[in-house]
Amino acid sequence: QVQVVESGGGLVQPGGSLRLSCTASGLTFDDYIMAWFRQAPGKEREGVSCITSKRGYTRYGDSVKGRFTLSRDNAKNTLYLQMNSLKPEDTAMYYCAATRGSSFWCDYSRKADYTYWGQGTQVTVSS
Repeated sequence: QVQVVESGGGLVQPGGSLRLSCTASGLTFDDYIMAWFRQAPGKEREGVSCITSKRGYTRYGDSVKGRFTLSRDNAKNTLYLQMNSLKPEDTAMYYCAATRGSSFWCDYSRKADYTYWGQGTQVTVSS
């Protein structure tokens, strides 16, 4: 049984930082593309970033490029999202997702492509 569990969310002031973690079990982690999506109240779930299996190539949405860094530790079955220079518009529920796939390419925009999802962790950016 595959389980995906996010952690690390919380309340942070604008300009601050948070690191989200996502641990996946029940699958061969390094065979899977991993991604973060987020959903703000009243909005569609949007892709934030993805990382390829094995080689760990990353892609980022324009709204987070240069501020967020995605990484993975395949030995620990864990995905990390380092979020710096946070803005109020980053406030959302953040979801980790996994799909079996390529070492060379990932697509964070196609949520339907992702097979396994976590329950989410809330990030609130406010003064």
